Amino acid sequence: MAPRIQLEKAAWRWVETVKPEEIRQEHIELAYRVNLLACKRGACRRNCKGNPNCLVGIGEQAWLGEIDENAFHNIDDPNSERRDKNTFVGLTNLGATCYVNTFLQVWFHNLELRRSLYQCLNSRAQEHNIESDYEPQSICEHLQYLFALLQNSNRKYIDPSGLVKALGLDTGQQQDAQEFSKLFLSLLEDTLSKQKNPNLQNVIQRQFCGQFSYVTVCNECGRSSALPSRFYELELNIQGHKNLTECVTEFLKEEKLDGENRYFCESCQSKQSATRRIKLHSLPPTLNLQLMRFVFDRQTGHKKKLNTFISFPEQLDMGPFLEGKPDQRCVYELNAVLIHRGISAYSGHYIAHVKDARTGDWYKFNDEEIEKMEGKKLQLGIEEDIAETVKSQTRKPKCSKGYHCSRNAYMLVYKVQEEESSDPSRTNVEVPAFLQRLVDQDNHKFEEWCSEMADMRKQSVDKGKAKHEEVKELYKLLPTKDGEPYEFIPLDWLKKWLDDSTATKEIDNSLFLCSHGKLHPDKVGDSKRVSLQAAQLLYERYSGGPRLDNSSLCRECVSQRCRVLRLKNQLNEDYKEVSNLVKRTLSGEGYWVGKASLRSWRQLALEQLEEDEHETKYSNGQTNGQGPHINNSKEFGPELSEGNEDEMKTFNEDIVCSHGGLSILETERKLVSSEVWTKLRAYFSKAPEFTQNQEPCQQCLTLEQEEKDNEAVSKMMALDQKNQLLNLFHEKNRPTLTKWPQGTDVLYIVPLFFVDEWRKFIRRPTKSSPVSNVGNTLLLCPHGGFMFTYDSLINGDAQHIALLWPNEWEVISRLFIVDQPISIHCFKQTTPSGPTTQYTTQPDLCWECRESFLFQQQRDLREYTQATIYIRKVIEDKRMIKEAAPEMNASSSEAEEEKEEHLKVDGEKDPDFSQAQSTRTQPWKWLSSKQDTDRPGDALPSESQDGAKRLKLCDNSAASAAAVSVTNMTKLGGIRRSTRHRKLRGEKALIVSANQTLKELKIQIMHAFSVAPFDQNLSIDGKSLTDDSATLGSLGVIPESIICLKADEPIADYAAMDDVYQVRMPEEGFKGTGLLGH
Repeated sequence: MAPRIQLEKAAWRWVETVKPEEIRQEHIELAYRVNLLACKRGACRRNCKGNPNCLVGIGEQAWLGEIDENAFHNIDDPNSERRDKNTFVGLTNLGATCYVNTFLQVWFHNLELRRSLYQCLNSRAQEHNIESDYEPQSICEHLQYLFALLQNSNRKYIDPSGLVKALGLDTGQQQDAQEFSKLFLSLLEDTLSKQKNPNLQNVIQRQFCGQFSYVTVCNECGRSSALPSRFYELELNIQGHKNLTECVTEFLKEEKLDGENRYFCESCQSKQSATRRIKLHSLPPTLNLQLMRFVFDRQTGHKKKLNTFISFPEQLDMGPFLEGKPDQRCVYELNAVLIHRGISAYSGHYIAHVKDARTGDWYKFNDEEIEKMEGKKLQLGIEEDIAETVKSQTRKPKCSKGYHCSRNAYMLVYKVQEEESSDPSRTNVEVPAFLQRLVDQDNHKFEEWCSEMADMRKQSVDKGKAKHEEVKELYKLLPTKDGEPYEFIPLDWLKKWLDDSTATKEIDNSLFLCSHGKLHPDKVGDSKRVSLQAAQLLYERYSGGPRLDNSSLCRECVSQRCRVLRLKNQLNEDYKEVSNLVKRTLSGEGYWVGKASLRSWRQLALEQLEEDEHETKYSNGQTNGQGPHINNSKEFGPELSEGNEDEMKTFNEDIVCSHGGLSILETERKLVSSEVWTKLRAYFSKAPEFTQNQEPCQQCLTLEQEEKDNEAVSKMMALDQKNQLLNLFHEKNRPTLTKWPQGTDVLYIVPLFFVDEWRKFIRRPTKSSPVSNVGNTLLLCPHGGFMFTYDSLINGDAQHIALLWPNEWEVISRLFIVDQPISIHCFKQTTPSGPTTQYTTQPDLCWECRESFLFQQQRDLREYTQATIYIRKVIEDKRMIKEAAPEMNASSSEAEEEKEEHLKVDGEKDPDFSQAQSTRTQPWKWLSSKQDTDRPGDALPSESQDGAKRLKLCDNSAASAAAVSVTNMTKLGGIRRSTRHRKLRGEKALIVSANQTLKELKIQIMHAFSVAPFDQNLSIDGKSLTDDSATLGSLGVIPESIICLKADEPIADYAAMDDVYQVRMPEEGFKGTGLLGH
């Protein structure tokens, strides 16, 4: 099928030969494309929106043919949540609790521990009413219930949130797995010790506890002393070792105590060199070997993971390491391997490989997923390929038979080898009846849920099948045959009807109606023509309306469109003719036409027709008005070039003044011949008409003359004021405070803003408003006192005032209204110690407001949020990176901005000024904002505004405190330079707050410069910043500060760098959790 635009053109091609009054039914059907051929399936890749008879690609593909039942629902098979036969139950990962799940699975497979826990007294479970949910309280109760569910639940995995919540663990934070193991077993031991059954009180010791002693031998006298101790796991250093035997050997090796580490010998009664080693005396039935993969790195100040391979045997003989008990069983079999995937100590994933004590099969426990290993062999497999990096690639060593090799194993669990026994009770652990009752209750809830999900699936499938039959039945009836009655149905509704994921609403044709209540011709492409039989069935099932049949084809709209399209063709001819006539020399009577109207008259003509004919919004006049001659309009001269006259509403309104007369601006109008005006008048019968003899508006002429007279007065006023204050205007011979001028003992003060506004008026008297008064109250406190001392003025506070000579003050007092004179006096006295000079102001200084000013100034420098500071990187020779070159990615054209700012006068709207002070309160904000609030004729506020301005100064005494830096100070009365900080190469801006710590700043710097915190040497004004816990405010870092960064050589351990990226807050471990008794 042809594209939609081609179909639309073909539908209206007949208008070239048919007048509106000659339209017949066949023309109407052409316009509505009733007789277009229907598309066949497979012929269209997508639906033809321009063809109302195309019913292909509207969503029917999913319903034709056979459909899989699973397509009718999005509910997973509840049996996928059911535990498979002869498999174990998994545990849900609650966010970052995989380390908890691994240990729970290992402890569950310790049959002796499980059996002992089942024997614990639990009156709450025994007396529980199965009508309500069981909620364990103590750790033993939680572990009992959890183990019972892991043993006999029908679920594929269970939720351990009860136990995790009871322990107070943060489910979103991954903790140290080895520390969790120690603390949990200690907590469990303490809990079991309170049981009344003596066999349960020491079950943890019986299972996991061994004994060794620290033996120290004095090198001087040979005295040997032993310190006995118990252990629940052996912590083995793996750094520099290749296999487990080496790790155990190093753990037991002899250590020399000499130098400052000498041993105090009780026999010698003095410190002596000695040797110390560990002697193993007894081993537990379950031997936990912690491989110390997570170690503290002194260089980085954080933990890191040792990703080195360690070989370990399936059968471990501890006999060579044991002393004193030759009859103890010392051969152990590997029972579990705990794995940490990932190269960082602060991220990754924990899984466990555990051996089933009953069958000898190995299983991999990965949260909810459990995988049985083939051949009753431990298969670490892909666990050793996780997080391999280019920098840390190492070849996996070959392992002998009976050995395994891992660089991710962090704990090995060995069980003592026992003699084979035919007693099944040794490996069978029965769930007590009171716990089994609770498990049965949970299984019953699970079965109910499965049944409910199955019913929901069945309902969805039944509904889908019914919809399938409906669609197949109705889709066959949709196409209409020639000569048969039909109706139009919205395409969007048909697509939603065929989309099973959305609820089918009633049919709504209201948006497709024209102003005559029939189908609009422009909407036929968004609807489909279907058979009357199919439409009847759809309306019966889904209702809606109004119904649009073959009588809904609108003759009025088609006639209207015919007129518009024919006029469009006529417009092009008239446009050419008018363009040629305009070029000719005018003879005879003429008419005034606006040049803007002349440029856009064709577009306005089309819009006028649409308005007259009540065209609906679906026909866009601007679209229809763009004929083939638009791009060639330049050949007719600039007067007729098409323009975007968005404001033009009525033809010729652009030469009508506000009083309704002819505009006095002759440059905006053109005189055209009566022949041209006659053609234009045919299109715009209501347009304003002005003959060649029409006089311009007299009111506008009067106002124009008054404006010229006012400009002349302003020029005379500006010239007079300039001549009287010539030095002030040219900024020559200005007094300064740093070197008091000779010949006068008094100088007068006015706001610099007043001088700037006055100069602006003098330079451009016709464009600027004259200045009428001097508002000195802006420089006074609410009590009427002066805010600044002589010393503060010469140290920076003078940048917003101007100093005047007495004779200049006399002129200003005469020319302007002054609300309050301000002067500074110099008194010279001769004393025995020599001549002295004192300075006073009139009004006097207000010490109360001045002290508040200074206090707030200091506080603002210490308390800030979201302020900008700059980090400047230092190269190796300790010189700054070349300062002469601004950073290339700074804001564009900064050199041009600097040049422009040399031309700016203080008080103008300068975004740089407000931007530079955005991080602290602006001390002179009430000055710089004056021009936005005052009346046009006033440079400074009148007396009626003094109270408000004073109040603002009082309320913002804090605001006035943050004095602008002396480095940004301009010379008195001068032109302000840019206060924007110019970034240099190697320098970056950071957003910080005063209460932020130095450590947090180093993290920001790391992301900006890719320099790890431990490689950063920071300084400010030559002072090193070393205390990571100190806040930036306490370290003297204020807004706009520049901090120098010198980076040390980066370390080669990329995993350590990854660790630093993971750490944001100080580690708190299990602080505040139930593992520590909280």
